[in-house]
Amino acid sequence: MGIQIEFNPDLALRNISESEEGKGRKIEECIPYPLEEGRVYNFFKSGQRCYWLHGEVPLLETKGNQILSKPKASVVILEAVHFLDNGQIFTKGKYKVIKIIKDGEVYFNGFNKK
Repeated sequence: MGIQIEFNPDLALRNISESEEGKGRKIEECIPYPLEEGRVYNFFKSGQRCYWLHGEVPLLETKGNQILSKPKASVVILEAVHFLDNGQIFTKGKYKVIKIIKDGEVYFNGFNKK
């Protein structure tokens, strides 16, 4: 058995309603509302995930099963920590919002920013 790890070029979190409506999601698994530029937020993901820490990455909204939105914001991952809880591995960390991206605005083109 090998090491199971996922490399993520983005940070994909759930809609805040999944926490507020009691759908079993922690607040850190969701995109905060309102999202504010310059503010630092916590995130929480299941699995062992690797993020790029040396620049901006898109913040996406996920509905699960790799159903992802267009970028909602540009963020910098400040830290990511892997840990075990009851035999399951998780990743938690902090990210800073650099820019909120308006609907229809193009900010990322691959890893290039506008």
